[in-house]
Amino acid sequence: MAEVRAEMVANVWKIVAAEGDSVNEGDTLVILESMKMEIPVLAEDAGVLSSIKVSEGDVIQEGDLIAIIE
Repeated sequence: MAEVRAEMVANVWKIVAAEGDSVNEGDTLVILESMKMEIPVLAEDAGVLSSIKVSEGDVIQEGDLIAIIE
């Protein structure tokens, strides 16, 4: 199981992947927006995206849990 966590304070701009999707290492899961820059959050491991813990429009803090890959 891999936890994907935020590396910075940002807004969740768009959720790209859905729960239950098979993902490969490097696939984009969500896109964050910070200081008018779009920052993709990538899967760090291959597996099934078991849970997305954020919603579009959420403000997240550094270290917040974004998703879980099993």
